[in-house]
Amino acid sequence: MSDLRVVIAGAGGRMGRTLIRAVSEASGFTVVGALDVSNSPNIGQDSGMLAGLPANNIKITSDAEAALKAAHCLIDFTIPAATVAYAAVTAKTRCVHVIGTTGLGAIDEKQIADAATETVIVKSGNMSLGVNLLAALTKKVAAALDADFDIEVLEMHHNQKIDAPSGTALLLGRAAAEGRGIDLDAHSQRVRDGHTGARKRGDIGFATLRGGNVVGDHTVMFVSGSERIELSHKASDRMLFAAGALKAAVWGRKQKPGLYSMMDVLGLSD
Repeated sequence: MSDLRVVIAGAGGRMGRTLIRAVSEASGFTVVGALDVSNSPNIGQDSGMLAGLPANNIKITSDAEAALKAAHCLIDFTIPAATVAYAAVTAKTRCVHVIGTTGLGAIDEKQIADAATETVIVKSGNMSLGVNLLAALTKKVAAALDADFDIEVLEMHHNQKIDAPSGTALLLGRAAAEGRGIDLDAHSQRVRDGHTGARKRGDIGFATLRGGNVVGDHTVMFVSGSERIELSHKASDRMLFAAGALKAAVWGRKQKPGLYSMMDVLGLSD
């Protein structure tokens, strides 16, 4: 099979640059396009050089449709508005769309699901093997323990992250809620400030920390009156998310149109 031809969205950002490096260094992949928003100062720059590599002659552009004409896959760790716009283009061009964007709202999710009727979309709050194993374990532990165990999700990221709780924290929260057989939106506590009263039995709590250049730390705590169980994952290099995205791209190329997750890619879905 020929190399998988990949376009990177948000190519000027820190994750975009990591993806450029990952695709360039991996066997069986070729960078054929690099995208950014039209007002980005990176438009027209060589994407390889921007990622700290030798020039690859792939200039960063804002024309997604033109870039995707020669591609098999778009890898997209950007922002919700951009991701929704890209989904419309991948649906039209039938490119696999790997989405690592977080902070998506209900309307965004609906538009992405609509696009997935026309192409393969693999979307996850976290692309790493370790985090998805953590989610699977979280679901099992939550199912085994009753509401005498309070569930708290603690996350920390770098000081430039713009959404909270993180997509990974919400992924873990949803796994815990599924294990308990409850709706996360109806049973979550995401902000505590002032006189909040006692913790509501059965709720899933979230705590958010921001600082420095932390790539991503997540801990799920199950706390009773007499013991505490903690499941944790710490990411030290964004390259692990890129590796997961490449795995998703290869897997997605073999699938029928639909909306999938990394649980599907890794064979961890029920």
